[in-house]
Amino acid sequence: MPTLPTLFVSHGAPTFALEPGRAGAGLAALGRSLPRPRAVLVVSPHWMTRQPQVTLSLRPETIHDFGGFGRALHELHYPAEGAHLAALRALELLQQAGRPATGDADRGLDHGAWVPLLHLYPEADVPVFQVSLPMGLDAEGAWQYGRALAPLADEGVLIVGSGSVTHNLYEVRFGDPQAEVYAGEFAAWVRAAVLAGDADRLRRTLEIAPHAHRAHPTTEHFLPLLVAAGAASQLEPATVIEGGVLHGVLSMDSFMFGTDLAIEAPARM
Repeated sequence: MPTLPTLFVSHGAPTFALEPGRAGAGLAALGRSLPRPRAVLVVSPHWMTRQPQVTLSLRPETIHDFGGFGRALHELHYPAEGAHLAALRALELLQQAGRPATGDADRGLDHGAWVPLLHLYPEADVPVFQVSLPMGLDAEGAWQYGRALAPLADEGVLIVGSGSVTHNLYEVRFGDPQAEVYAGEFAAWVRAAVLAGDADRLRRTLEIAPHAHRAHPTTEHFLPLLVAAGAASQLEPATVIEGGVLHGVLSMDSFMFGTDLAIEAPARM
């Protein structure tokens, strides 16, 4: 099997599960266009641990790790199988890289994993496992974390960093179609760095990009982008799956690294 690309997906608010919009249609088209992986690995900011951990569950439960939303969201389930052998391989790679990774046989899939996967693989017919995001990672550490996992892309595993191009929950305005200027400017800067294949610029985004601190008061939703980019066999060519800006400040763009794969046109929503 050829080396798979790596992905960064913006998962937005949990309501993205029920309101796919432009971003959901783009992920669905991407899922139909990608070579079928033997498993999906997701690194999400909603599972952060002191040291790396890897899910080993054969039937991971759907974790509804949010509150304040309607019953419909809590009734959603993503019944994908786990990917035990691929997860064991991820453990091995992390340990070889000097990281004291351990397995977790009980943890399920948090919404940073299952919400975008509802759109990417809506039949839940691809095995899934998660690798935690270690606390205290900086940009370079996130990049190297991705490098440690990179061999999995040669072994049929689709490596997905799930986060958000912009993530300022203090300013979220649910349902507001008017995007804040700063969110659009920061997202455009990141998109340009991705399309240029500029690794140094990407790693320094939170230092030098316009409005970086306002776009990311905390870093955990940006670091999965660096994990995904670090795991790519090559940054170019890169593809933008456009998602627009939701709720005033949440950029929903997603990125695919390392292939010029033709993506079929998204269905109209």
